[in-house]
Amino acid sequence: MEDLKELIEVFAEINSYDEMNKLFRELFTVKEIYDVALRWRLMKDLYRKVPQREIAHDLGISLCKITRGSKILKEDTSQCRKIIGTLLNGDEAGTQK
Repeated sequence: MEDLKELIEVFAEINSYDEMNKLFRELFTVKEIYDVALRWRLMKDLYRKVPQREIAHDLGISLCKITRGSKILKEDTSQCRKIIGTLLNGDEAGTQK
């Protein structure tokens, strides 16, 4: 989809927190932003090895959503795992410690 490619390119070019924040708030509803942030939180919890049932209880989400995130983090080429690994412990390879 050409529009998605263009949007990803726009995101990649933004280097300012304030500009990205403003763009998110213009493009997405409050609920959409909440859902994306919630997905990011569950991915970080999974990376930290928090049990799936505990994540489901704490975040009020289904095990189905959590299982999807778990599968993503298990992929060798997972961009989420790489980024979260770097954020949480400076591990660029995204290997869990």
